[in-house]
Amino acid sequence: MTMGSNVSLTALSENVGSAIVSLGWSSPTGEGDADVSVLLLDGNGKVRSDADFYFYNNPVAADGSVQLLGKEPTGDGSEDRISFDLTAVPAEVDRIVVAASRYEGARFGELDDLKVTLADAVGESLLRFVIEDAGQVSAIIFGELYRRGEEWKFRAVGQGYESGLAGLATDFGVDIEDDEAECGTEAVREPAVSTPGTPPQATLEAVPAPRPPAEEEAAPKKRAARPRTAKNKVTPPRAPVKSLAENETWRQARLFPVSALKNDRDRETRATSVLLSVMTQVPRFGRRITAPFGAPAGRMETFTEVSLPHGDTPRRPDGVIRVERAGKLWTALVETKTNGNSLKSDQVQAYMDIAARRGYEAVITLSNDVALEGSPLVDVKIDRRRKHQVALWHLSWAEVAHQAQMLIRHEGVGNAARTWLLQDLLHYLQHDNSGCHGFQNMGAAWVPVRNGINDETLCQGDPRALEVVESWERLIRQVCLRLGGELGQKVLPAQRSRRGTDPGARRARLADQLCLEGRLQAELRVEGAPGLLSISADLRTAKLRTSVEIPAPEQGYPLTWAKRLIRRLAEAPADLHVETLVEGEAGGPRGTLERLRPEPGDLLPKDSSTRITGFRLSLFKGMGSGRGSAEAGFIRSVDDAVHRFHTSVVAHLDAPAPGRAAAKERAAV
Repeated sequence: MTMGSNVSLTALSENVGSAIVSLGWSSPTGEGDADVSVLLLDGNGKVRSDADFYFYNNPVAADGSVQLLGKEPTGDGSEDRISFDLTAVPAEVDRIVVAASRYEGARFGELDDLKVTLADAVGESLLRFVIEDAGQVSAIIFGELYRRGEEWKFRAVGQGYESGLAGLATDFGVDIEDDEAECGTEAVREPAVSTPGTPPQATLEAVPAPRPPAEEEAAPKKRAARPRTAKNKVTPPRAPVKSLAENETWRQARLFPVSALKNDRDRETRATSVLLSVMTQVPRFGRRITAPFGAPAGRMETFTEVSLPHGDTPRRPDGVIRVERAGKLWTALVETKTNGNSLKSDQVQAYMDIAARRGYEAVITLSNDVALEGSPLVDVKIDRRRKHQVALWHLSWAEVAHQAQMLIRHEGVGNAARTWLLQDLLHYLQHDNSGCHGFQNMGAAWVPVRNGINDETLCQGDPRALEVVESWERLIRQVCLRLGGELGQKVLPAQRSRRGTDPGARRARLADQLCLEGRLQAELRVEGAPGLLSISADLRTAKLRTSVEIPAPEQGYPLTWAKRLIRRLAEAPADLHVETLVEGEAGGPRGTLERLRPEPGDLLPKDSSTRITGFRLSLFKGMGSGRGSAEAGFIRSVDDAVHRFHTSVVAHLDAPAPGRAAAKERAAV
């Protein structure tokens, strides 16, 4: 929504008898916070009495129409949630104002990401309003709910008050003592309590203490420190806690043990049960896993060892997920594979048939493999004549670990117990015995293709080259997941092809290129990076090259650019290759960082009229020989090369200007 716009709640959802309004913000220092308040107004735009003013010392309405639920930590700040039962709001209340205020001279301009969201009774988010550039105000009306006939509407307001909560409350008829407003304190006062036969008091009683005696007033006033109400996001400590174990062979007790796993069936059964149980106990994680498959937001239950009739022999899917929303059920069957085992077409086909007959919505396959666009992992027949269609989805164990990592390290899940559950799940997935390691094998064609490239016997059109290209694409997608989980940012593969190009045709072209050049290439788009991160695996020389191109600044002098770049790379490896990109030529001056540090001017072309377009930074690494992810394997070497290049080089570079970055990306991709 934009400032001043309004929308009818019934137009957004049928479950708006009650609603949850959330006010959120973040602080660059991690310490900024604000207090939420709600005012119920009559037709004249005033509170009926001071009891219509709800805040942290008066959080719940007697009729249940308003309830302040308190703060909940988010990935980079906090969120205040307010529950409204709109069916219980008194008929004389025409408008509900939702506001927030800061205290002790703090201003909203010091906070980031000011926003208000509204969700319906089942938790489905309906609207969002972001307040830009709040400025030097200490109170803001985020939005308001108001009646129009028989329905409720929401208006995005965003109005600020330099006079703080005192000025805001006074505007709506709440009595604030004059001396309190004059001294600038924005503590809120509780409603006065009146006894039968006596008129209600004209002002609100002071909180937290009455006026001090006269002798104390003469002394200099020292403002009491207000307790901080923001809750920090629950994350694991950066420094490992010192262990109490007597020696290194002792291992901590785990909720999900992996030592007793003896065969693939045990691994599949335990992995399914562990994942599904954590999904129900950590709702944000469960929602993150199921939302891409079309599951609604609602109450989730998961099951294992379920028996379903199918012909003469009942079938037992590894798991079942059910989500209830507004009295309706969304159901998905789960088929799990671990330890590199492949999915079986007949097994998945049987589950698709069962789901179609029983009216279930989806079948989810889960394995170490990574699904590719236009290349299904299993072939199943879908009866288009059926009125009810079942969707087939695939999930990689690497994606599960990625989502857990994102929530643990960067976004938070609300409390320490849920964080601990996700940590134990992540430890389980990453353990050697679990069999849930993600894509780990380049396939049977890997060694023959490498040998064919080395002795120049590999011909275009060889199906083994296409198999290697598909495995390479799966590996790159997994590298994106792992790097994104570490950074807390989006990392996506960039495809240099026109939108709508057939994926099969694109992979066939890359397979022919592999036969001719002997190289596998890919590019990653890392959010906040100055350019695309390129990866090249030269199968002839057994070398991996990771590189990034930095555009030249639009202003300044070339020597200044070179010096500044070398300073930025102070922590980079000495063997980093730096190359100057010049207009109209194959390449400009180049050298290792070790040689260029004393003389950055060596990066400049000898001809001063030559235009510099940018710089290319590259690291080279030996390529693993094996097809797997063992210590000397190819998959491990690619993972290590990307991680090293980003942490030691890309992370220290400036992000590009938004306009220039967008133009360069459109030209490249």
